[in-house]
This record gives sequence, structure tokens and C-alpha cells, in this order.
Amino acid sequence: MKRLICIILSLSVLLYLTACGGTAETEEIDREAVLEEFGLDPELFSDYDYSRLKDEDITLNVANWGEYMSINDDESVDVNEAFEALTGITVNYKTVASNETLYSKLLSGGATYDIVIPSDYMISKMMKEGMLQKLDFDNIPNVNNVMPSFLNPQYDPYNEYSVPYLWGMVAIIYNTTMVDEEITSWASLWDEKYAGNILMFNNPRDAFGIAQAYLGYSLNTENKAELDACSELLKEQKEIVQGYVMDEIFDKMEGGSAAIAPYYVGDAVTMCDDNPDLAYVIPEEGTNWFVDAMCIPTTAENKEAAEMYINFLCEAEIALANCEYVGYSTPNAKAYELLDEDVREDEKRYPSDEFLAEHTEVFVNMSDEANAYMQSLWNQLKIDNSNVWFVPIFLICLVAATVAVNVWRALKKKREQY
Repeated sequence: MKRLICIILSLSVLLYLTACGGTAETEEIDREAVLEEFGLDPELFSDYDYSRLKDEDITLNVANWGEYMSINDDESVDVNEAFEALTGITVNYKTVASNETLYSKLLSGGATYDIVIPSDYMISKMMKEGMLQKLDFDNIPNVNNVMPSFLNPQYDPYNEYSVPYLWGMVAIIYNTTMVDEEITSWASLWDEKYAGNILMFNNPRDAFGIAQAYLGYSLNTENKAELDACSELLKEQKEIVQGYVMDEIFDKMEGGSAAIAPYYVGDAVTMCDDNPDLAYVIPEEGTNWFVDAMCIPTTAENKEAAEMYINFLCEAEIALANCEYVGYSTPNAKAYELLDEDVREDEKRYPSDEFLAEHTEVFVNMSDEANAYMQSLWNQLKIDNSNVWFVPIFLICLVAATVAVNVWRALKKKREQY
């Protein structure tokens, strides 16, 4: 009898625990409640099944640029938190400083990402080297929201490896309290009256691109004589440059510690919003038109979940949130329709097709030889005179140390004599 009672009690406990566990495992995600919690309109969202992987304990590793997604801001949708709530998938979000840094991390195996957001020329390089895998667009139906002009681009001609995220142009941003003239040309970055107050890109492709535009060359030139001329021009500029920067530009320009710099239009918009003394312009010689796109590396561990994330970022309101938070232009037609009219009509952020055709050029992946040659010129540029005071300072310190040692020895000897 006691044995029967124990069995019954054991079964009761087991059924209770199973019931509790089952409730947790089968708990449904209330899609509409989640969207409303994040201020998103359920009617503007697609009917995509975002909860189908919720019980698989997936973590997505995402690599993106700094300040390049609507997250950690009380005034905007936190798109990663919204994705996690809607899908049950965890997002491990990391930032990188440049395309070249991202490439090096993937190449070395130092980091494993499920999603990366490189720029056009780096996408084609990664494709060529087998670092990206083809996308299954059955899992990314929101690709239909992308404007037709951004499909089948030069860097991904068959539209197999990437989905456009944001785009923009390179501009000159300047402080109107420190610059007393109308800025129209790249030449201002070589103007000696701004010596010590000029910032420059800290990556070779963008820096050489500016020199190429200034000299009237193609932004994709592989001619060594032209690359040499650009290198010499950048060396001349180095004498008056305060520093080479990427994300550091925000603090320097917004804080008024530099007068003029090249940077991306989207970031220029953000900086101008934060500091009304700042302004920006597209140089008359022309500029780079770039697209950053979402891709999945061949080393990704969660491809289907990564495609779900890409589809989520292509939802109209999510693409809008990222566009407005970052300040860059959106390739998403539905998000574009939701923008304020004054933004849609801003020719610096949404120029005409004619302007883009006549005044801009897209970077394409150059040959390995040309890339290596540009990189060697850049390395030499950064090394030359980079520590102009190091040798004399070192010699002074060496002499001082020698004198100090000799004095100490003399005093020690004198003490020993007494």
C-alpha cells in the first residue's frame, strides 16, 4: 500500500512539473502586443512568421559600424530588443571601425559572425574570396521593399549575396564659427589656413578616394602613376592634418576641437543636429556614393535566423527607425514613404538619379595588386614623419639618463670613501 501511495505521489509530482515545463516551452509570443510595446504598428508589419525559431535557443552574432543602428536610445525603437521579443532569439551586437578591420577579423577567424554589414567594394571582395554565402530569399520576402535601383548592383550583380541596408555620399563637414568662407571644394582640406584643424579619414580607400576626386581621377583607378600622385597629395596634406579619425570625428567636430573634415552625409546630419554651428556640403569635384548591405559569412552558424534578422531590418518601420536614428538614406521604398516630406526632398540625402550619375562614383573592388599597392602607399604615409619628435626626445632622455647614472655613481663612490 505504501509503495502504491509513493508511486501515485511521484506520478503527481512528475505531471505537475511536466505541466509547468510544458507551459514555458509552448508559450506563444503575442506578436501584436510585442509590436505595440515597441510603438510599432501591426498593420504596417508583414505577416512573416518571426516566432518559428523561438524555442531553439539561438544567439545571433551581428557586426555593424558604430552608431549605425537604432539601439540604446529612449527616443527611438530599439530594433534589437524588438527583434528579440518578437522571435525569442538573442542578438549579440558588436561594432567594427572599418571595412578592412571587419575583413581582417573574418579572414583570421578571430571572430565568427552570423550577419555583417560591409560596404559595396568590400562585399565584392568578400564574394570573390568565398567569404560570403548566397542568401535564401524565401526567408527574406521583405527584399521586395527595396527600391529597384538598388537591386542587382555592380558589387553584387546577380543579387545573390546581399540586401541593401543604408546608403549615402561622402561630404565635407565644417564649423561655421571657425571657417569664414563658403566651402565648395575638396581643396579646403589642403588649405594651410586651417592647419592643425583639419581631420582626415583613417582608412586608405576613403582617403585615396578624396585625393582621386580632387585630382580628377576615377575613384577606382588602378594606374600606379595616379595612385602615386594621390599619395603625394596626401603626404602634403599630412603636414597640416590634426589627426586621422573614424568614429572619433563625432567628439572632435561636435566639440569644436577641429574646423573641417570629410565624412559620410548621414553622420554629418547627426553632427549638425547636435551642433548647429556645423554645416556640410557635397564637393563640386564629385564624391563617393556608397551602399552598406547585409550579408551572411560562410562561417555563420545560424543562417536561417540570420535571414530572419535581415528580413526584420527590411520591415518598413524598422528600416525607418534605423534611417532616422543614423541619418543615412534608406533604400527601402516603404520606409522612404514614411519619411517627413522635407527629408524626402533634401537633395543632399536623396539626390536625383541624374545628380548621382554625373557627380558620384561607386567604389568597386580593385585587383589584389592594386589593393596591395594602395595599402603599401598608405602604410608608408602613416609611418613617414609620424614620430618626427621621437628621435630627438629619445636622445634627450638617453643623455639625461646617462647623466643621472653618472651622478648617482659619483655620489655612491663618495659615500663609500667616507
